Amino acid sequence: MSGEADRGDDPAPGDGPARDERPAQSGSAAPDEAPALDGAPAPDEAPALDGVIHHPTRLTLVAFLSACDEAEFAAVRDGCRVSDSALSKNASALEAAGYLHVRKGHVGKRPRTWLSLTPAGRQALARHLAALQDLVDAARGAAGSVGA
Repeated sequence: MSGEADRGDDPAPGDGPARDERPAQSGSAAPDEAPALDGAPAPDEAPALDGVIHHPTRLTLVAFLSACDEAEFAAVRDGCRVSDSALSKNASALEAAGYLHVRKGHVGKRPRTWLSLTPAGRQALARHLAALQDLVDAARGAAGSVGA
């Protein structure tokens, strides 16, 4: 009884076709990710929110760093009110996306880490803020048309 169920001689009839359909969809499976990292949206589309920056801690970090050329790790940690580990994890994600530059060095004998936005990071923040503003404008327009 249980030996028959474990052998797997009878594959489910729907397994083959369902798996064959998946590759056809894979070309459009990640539209959210490509515009966020690859560049500006198409001219007929509104700017999209950047999935990398949209995370609250990363948005706070990028906003903080947008006001300076470079900041020491501890100053960013304190200014953003996050833990060392949260800052490190989110800085790594931003660095992997090409939005953040991490510079390591020493002050005297003590190791230090400095963080700065890359030009791509500054552009991504500007696009993300524009997308947020578009949402606000759309909401105001919708609210105005409902009240009319």
